[in-house]
Amino acid sequence: MDLVLLKKLMKMVDESTINDFELETEGIKIKLSKGQNAPVYAPPQIHSQIIPQQIITRESSAEPQLPDDTSDLDSGLYEIKSPIVGTFYKAPSPDSLPFVEVGEKISVGTTLCIIEAMKLMNEIESDVNGTVAKVFVENGSAVEYGQPLFLIKVD
Repeated sequence: MDLVLLKKLMKMVDESTINDFELETEGIKIKLSKGQNAPVYAPPQIHSQIIPQQIITRESSAEPQLPDDTSDLDSGLYEIKSPIVGTFYKAPSPDSLPFVEVGEKISVGTTLCIIEAMKLMNEIESDVNGTVAKVFVENGSAVEYGQPLFLIKVD
C-alpha cells in the first residue's frame, strides 16, 4: 500500500464537506470518517491507484512517467480511461469551451476533462503527448472505473 496515496485521499476527504467516504473497487474496501475517531481500513493487497494518477503526477516534482500499460503506445494509439466512478464533464462550467477537442494536440499534464465524484471535481490529465483522436463519452454522462474516455494518437 502506498501511504502517500492514502494520505492524499485522507487530506481530500478532510478538506471537503463530507463526513464519511467509502471506496470499494476490485475487492478492496476503504472507509474514511471524520469527526469521529474511526479507524481507516486498508487491507494489505490494496491497489495503489486509489485516486487519479493525474492528480498525483501534477503535484509531484518528479518527471512525468509513461503509464504502466504501454502496449497501446506501440500501435500509436492510447486510451485514457476513467480512474474513478463519477460524472464526466468536458468543460469547467456549462458556458465554457471544452478542455480539449478532437484533433487538438495535447501534452503530458493537459487537462482533458473533469469527473465529479461525491461532489469532488477531479481533473483528469493526459499522461501522454499526442493528438485527441476520439472522445468516447458525452458531456454529463456517468462513467465507470476503467471506462475509456479518450483515444489519443501518440506522437
